[in-house]
Parts: sequence; structure tokens; C-alpha cells
Amino acid sequence: MPHALRRSLDPRLPVLVTVLLTAALSGCEQVTGPAGDPSPPEPITQLPRELSAAEVDAIRASNAFGFDLIREVVSGEPGSTVFLSPFSASMALGMTLNGADGHTFDEMRTALRFGSLSEEQINASYRDLLSLLSDLDPDVELAVANSVWHREELALRETFRERVGSYFGARVEGIDFAAPGAAEKINAWVREATRDRIEDIVEDPLPSDVIAYLINAVYFNAGWSDPFDPDLTRTETFHALDGTSEPVEMMVRDDTLRFAQGERYRAVDLPYGGGAFSMTVVVPTEDSDIHELIGDLDGDAWGELTSRLATSRVQLWLPRFELEWEGALNDPLAAMGMPGAFQPGADFSRMFEATHAWIDEVKQKSFIRVDEEGTEAAAATSVAMISSMPPVVRADRPFLFAIRERLSGTVLFIGSVIEAPPAPSE
Repeated sequence: MPHALRRSLDPRLPVLVTVLLTAALSGCEQVTGPAGDPSPPEPITQLPRELSAAEVDAIRASNAFGFDLIREVVSGEPGSTVFLSPFSASMALGMTLNGADGHTFDEMRTALRFGSLSEEQINASYRDLLSLLSDLDPDVELAVANSVWHREELALRETFRERVGSYFGARVEGIDFAAPGAAEKINAWVREATRDRIEDIVEDPLPSDVIAYLINAVYFNAGWSDPFDPDLTRTETFHALDGTSEPVEMMVRDDTLRFAQGERYRAVDLPYGGGAFSMTVVVPTEDSDIHELIGDLDGDAWGELTSRLATSRVQLWLPRFELEWEGALNDPLAAMGMPGAFQPGADFSRMFEATHAWIDEVKQKSFIRVDEEGTEAAAATSVAMISSMPPVVRADRPFLFAIRERLSGTVLFIGSVIEAPPAPSE
């Protein structure tokens, strides 16, 4: 799986223990205010409304999808750090699901771990979850944006346009994919949605066989409810999976936090803002390793782990870091149950009129910065659709032409147009 990783706070930073950013949809402990805020934020101890049964099922499915996805990605790159947003990937694929039909719809629903939920239930859960998370904590900035960019000469089905607009709040726009600024227009939208943390998600020029991009962007920025003391940050040794040891900048905290431990792990929950959002750090025990830990975790095991979190005095050592990750998710998603969506036999007939399409690539880029003050994270996921549509020939650059007698092959005239030709006189 292609990927690129940049560690910009410390270029020597080795493979990092998996860190999971979670939306805490349950009660939280009393917390204190973020850095620079003299008064603690009002603690958030319950959701503003009760979750529906469909929402509970959808959240369970989303968590199962997330842990299955990271397991597949890590298994393909066992020696590399991985940071991804299953929320972003699920959202982009959820939009795409609205264009799928038949066996392709069933495969994608299975891969997204939605079981037997109907399309209406799935769409409503995305819509309601977006509404719930966006205003949950005034001290946390969480922004989610969706868009669909398609070739302007292709007719997007109106029912698809309406669904992604009403349920996902997606911007839907047809543009000239061959125009010089087409890629920049899409990338500018991604930069704005991620506060410039993800600079680009598509390449310039846009590939000639791509007919659409379905893109999700998510941005998160929050201070710890109780920040780390920067004076306690020190250089310590990080022991990598391959047995090497390297120095890292380690933040230190001795505090009352929510803590849990199991046979193969120790976990601590670090709240942001009013406490609705948190970072749950899970460290394998000395007789285990990160791959065994990830292998043990699925949606149900994660729910059991978080249910064990209870207030305790904890001494926490956590590296401060900044990194970026990029990867194609085709192989993991195929292994999770949707191989047909990446093949010419896919059925996306509910997306375009009179055009046969399939998924070429599901690509994600992500960014995270963790320091004494808090966390900033962003991700963008693009679903590139390609088609067997007729090739486009645009003589908008120097070209050759010939006038010939077709049956004998006799060439009567031949020309090479180098400069913009003048229009015929009237």
C-alpha cells in the first residue's frame, strides 16, 4: 500500500503507539479548563438528546468499521506508523453508497459494517451524527465537510444529488476536469475545510479516466481540559518495535484521570474541553506488542475497554509529536468485503445517467499534532470514480492533421498546427 509519512517535530521519532481519537458518547468525569482559560468549562455529562436505536446501531457499525480498517492497514505495513480517520473514510464511502445498487450496494454496506440497516437508516444516522457532534462542545472545534466533483459533461442523477445534499450537506459541482485549474479548485476546497492542514487530495492534471471525486474532510482542534506542564517535558527513550531505541520529547503528567487495564494493555483517557471528546491512549503490556493489541481489538472489545475506564491516579508519559500519513485504502476495503466496487462490474447506476462507473481509488491523507496544549488533527478522504466512457479528444494544443483518401490510404494534405489558428473569414 503506498503511503508517505512525515514527522516534523522530531525527524527521529520512531513508530508510535496507536493513538485513537474518540467521541465520548457517555458520561465523563469533572474536568478543569483548557490552557489560558481561567475558568473551567461547563462539564458535559450527557448528550443533548437520547440516541435512537438506529443511531446506536450506526455508531456500533462505525466503530467496528474503524478497528477493522486500521487492522487491515497495519497488516499491510506492519513496520510503519499509521494515522487515519475511519470517520472520514466512512463518510466518503457513505456518500458513494448512495450511488451504488444491487450487489455493489450490498458489498459496500457489508464493508461499512452496517449489517441489515436500510439506506434510509444509514443516511439518517450520518446526518444526525453530524448534527450531534458539530455542536456538542463549544470548547472543541470540529468541522466536517463533504463534496462531490464531477465532469460537467456527465449527467449526475438528480436523486443522488438530492440525497448527498440533504443527508451529508455535500457541495455538488460539475467542472471541466481538463481545465488547467480543475485540480486546484478541488484542492483549495480541501485546504479550506481542513484549515490548510491537508494541502491537496487530487493530483494535477486530473486523470483522463476519472469522472468524479467524492470527498470528505474533517478538522479537529481542541485544548486538553487540563494541559500538560511544558516544564516537565523531557527527552526520553522510545523503544521501537524493531528493537531500536531513539530519543523523543516526552510529556509527563501525574494526575487523576480515567484509567483501565486488561491482560494485554493499559489505557488512559485524556479529555478535551468540556469532556465530551477525549484521546484514549492504549499501550500494550511488556509481554505483548502493538500488533497483538490491534489484533485483539474490534468494535465490541473497544466498547468493553472504554466501559472499564474509571477515575484513578495515573502517571502518564506521552510523546509530543506531529505527523502526516497518506495511503490508498483499496486493498483493506476489498478485504473487508467490497472487492467488486473496484472492478468494471460494479453497479453505480444510481449515481450517473448512461455511464458505467466503478471506484478507482479510495485515498486518505491525515495530519495530527499533539503537544502540551492539546491536539489538532485533520483528514481528507477521496473516492475517485472512473468510467469506460469514450475518450475525449481536445485539439486545444499543437496537433497534426491529414486529408486522405481513406480506402487507398492516399494522403492528400498534411499539416502541423503549432500556433492558435485564425478563424475562417466570413
